[in-house]
Amino acid sequence: MLYSKRYHHPSSKEWVVFIHGAGGSSVVWFKQLKDFREQYNLMLIDLRGHGKSADVHQAIWNEEYTFGEITKDIIEVLDYWKIPPAHFAGVSLGTILARNLAELEPQRVKSLILAGAITRLNIQSRFLVFLGNTFKKVIPYMWLYSLFAFIIMPRKQHSESRNLFINEAKKLCQKEFIRWFKLTKDINPLLRYFKEKAIEIPTLYVMGDQDVMFLEPVKKIVTEHKNSILEIVEKCGHVVNVEQPKRFNQYALAFIQNQI
Repeated sequence: MLYSKRYHHPSSKEWVVFIHGAGGSSVVWFKQLKDFREQYNLMLIDLRGHGKSADVHQAIWNEEYTFGEITKDIIEVLDYWKIPPAHFAGVSLGTILARNLAELEPQRVKSLILAGAITRLNIQSRFLVFLGNTFKKVIPYMWLYSLFAFIIMPRKQHSESRNLFINEAKKLCQKEFIRWFKLTKDINPLLRYFKEKAIEIPTLYVMGDQDVMFLEPVKKIVTEHKNSILEIVEKCGHVVNVEQPKRFNQYALAFIQNQI
């Protein structure tokens, strides 16, 4: 089972579950812990092959990775710890997993907070996927990952989040990187399905105005899905919760409070 860390609140019954992105770990949420712990119970999960879940026995993961199977990893943790219906926060690829969990088992999800959300791949991101699939077995994975990180988070003020993800990705191995990268073949059909099927679950998107690869598709989807709202953070890139934690925490906590 995946590694998870729980923080219990002395009186609150509400839970917030945090899901990181590919190459990261639950460490990416460290700037949320203090503010969120003051109000809610928290659970942070390291996805398979990431963070402290990298040490989990991988015999059960021999089959090809899919978004469905990785989402079931998360559900297994929720079941084991008997976590009640909760608010789910995801960042980057973690937003796809949170949205997929809401699709598979909506009764578990009270609301979604999606930071740096991936809702569609543009020409630039599709080129990155092509590049990765072409060279993933011949080029050291950290070269590719570092290149992707610089393209997605190119500016000087993105350096903290960029370096955080690069340092966490170093804990992966080449084989694990390839397993995760193979998920890219399933992204477009899944995102197309999510776009066409709005959900009733209240959803908050928090995006940086410098997130050139993913902001515009989110703007469009919010106009089409009535239960979704968008907050745009100025002078901020892809990993909003790291680059502008005060703004992210402010928006997310106010949103959760409105759902209670």
